[in-house]
Amino acid sequence: MTVSGAALTVLWPHARDAFAILAAQDDPAELSDIQLNSALRNSQIVVADQIEAALAAGDAGLANSFVDLAREKDVSLPGELAQRVSDAVTEENSSSHFARRFATGLVTGNADDVGSLSGTVAGDLFVFGDIRDVVRESKHLVMGEDTDRLVLGLATAGLAVTAATYVSVGGVAPLRAGLTLVKDARKVGRLGEGLTEWAGRSAREAVDTPMLQNAVASASVMHPGQTVSAIRAAFHAEKAGALVRLAKDVGRVSEKAGARGALDTLRIAEGPEDVARAARLAEAKGGQTRAILKMLGRGALLLAAGAFDLSLWVFGALLTLFGFLASIKATTERATQSWLDRKKARRLRKQMAALSSPAMTTAGATG
Repeated sequence: MTVSGAALTVLWPHARDAFAILAAQDDPAELSDIQLNSALRNSQIVVADQIEAALAAGDAGLANSFVDLAREKDVSLPGELAQRVSDAVTEENSSSHFARRFATGLVTGNADDVGSLSGTVAGDLFVFGDIRDVVRESKHLVMGEDTDRLVLGLATAGLAVTAATYVSVGGVAPLRAGLTLVKDARKVGRLGEGLTEWAGRSAREAVDTPMLQNAVASASVMHPGQTVSAIRAAFHAEKAGALVRLAKDVGRVSEKAGARGALDTLRIAEGPEDVARAARLAEAKGGQTRAILKMLGRGALLLAAGAFDLSLWVFGALLTLFGFLASIKATTERATQSWLDRKKARRLRKQMAALSSPAMTTAGATG
């Protein structure tokens, strides 16, 4: 019983955490909370260290995300550190900084914050960015050079979505932003390998390559509207449902956690399911999302350890609990049996004493 009890004491904390993680495996917000609570129990200074690292890297948004996380988890931070984060966020949100980043995004088509994303989306909304990418990749395709078919497919899809954006007066703007972010993440190498492979297959299926080549070959500067219509016709929306859903989920992450939060998600995601989970996490955690992804990585979205390993902890604890209860049962039975045996022996001794007492009296009288 002592051995079983000691083993259960050792196993129980691991089994409790494992059971909680298994129960929360379909809820990324709850799953991340459990893992964060466990990590912060061991050391709360990790939050301050992460803030210092983010400030050193010039990422005020990530530093502020850790401040939000510290506030949520009741982690105390030095007042000086919180003030530095506030100053960095103020500078990043200043008009001059936003204007510079907007221009960078508009010209280069690369987005990593709100300003550059706004510029990139603006370029894509005016079809400048998407046409630039379609023409560049299509020429590579025609000339037999290495072609990024994913960027080509996303840019072609973007032209179709841009038209819908104008018609709906911005109603599909999150989808437009999501497509832009996926395309930009691919161009700067921040798209996870598994997600790149999946999205590449989806993009190839959604684009009619011969039709696109003809559209680019017959493109005319004098008739840009006809050129855009011809390129857009090469995109088959009915075959791009999964790609569109991915872009919508990326747009949802961007709305709640910012452009960099969406890019962080795309870097760690291995498939569209990961991005959908990240969207649910962002909707639940908002500004804390980037800090959570930084600390937990892909483990914030799904089980980092195998379900089998976690189940072993639970099974081990149940087994030791069974052993402990069985030992209590056996101990109780043996103690009860021993007490009954002693009681019977005591009664027998009394009976023997009672029987022998008259015999001794009779023997004395006869003598």
